[in-house]
Amino acid sequence: MAPIGSLWGVPRQRQTKSILSAAAIAGLEVDLKPFEFANKSPEFVSKFPFAKIPTFEGEDGFILLEGASIARYVASLAPESGLLGNNIKDAALVDQWIHFAEHEINAYTDLVWQLVERFFPEKAYSENIHKTVFERQERSLKFLEQSLNFRKFLVTDEITLADIILAGVIQRAARVTLGAAERALYPNVFAYYARVAGDARIKDIFGAADFVEVPVAPKKDE
Repeated sequence: MAPIGSLWGVPRQRQTKSILSAAAIAGLEVDLKPFEFANKSPEFVSKFPFAKIPTFEGEDGFILLEGASIARYVASLAPESGLLGNNIKDAALVDQWIHFAEHEINAYTDLVWQLVERFFPEKAYSENIHKTVFERQERSLKFLEQSLNFRKFLVTDEITLADIILAGVIQRAARVTLGAAERALYPNVFAYYARVAGDARIKDIFGAADFVEVPVAPKKDE
């Protein structure tokens, strides 16, 4: 099977995992190109002026940015896969859960990571901001835990794109904000994660969980 296009990304990045997983379940091939953050070629920057990954170029020259958008495009090429559900209401629910995962869980993971790694001006760290951000993520996780009480997957009885993206978001959170004690509070969430990430079609793409034992902590002041 000829690839549907080329993808620039890194295998450990959750967005890249989502795109490759969508392609695997859809029965499609994507050509993953080598990429180095510190050595972006002039050709890459010329083709993708935003110069961030993941980025995609279809065989027909169609260019697309942003992980969820690329994954959705890939899924749409194989409607029979069920990745976008079985009808327009399913598709709306898939989109709902993708937005929830990215904006109500992952956004807070990224904020915490940036805080503790001192990415903000003057390498500032605020314990109060850290606590507030974590509490917002906690609220979202409690809602998700309750929502998964009687569900195998989010939208249908099969894995959809929403499940793939949420599993990537959960994996990322469990490497940053959710240590063993925090994960124990969400048994439904992590049973669900194991179910999705352990699917034989995408297990190798998700790779080892590599969860942290305790949440990441701020570096000491220099």
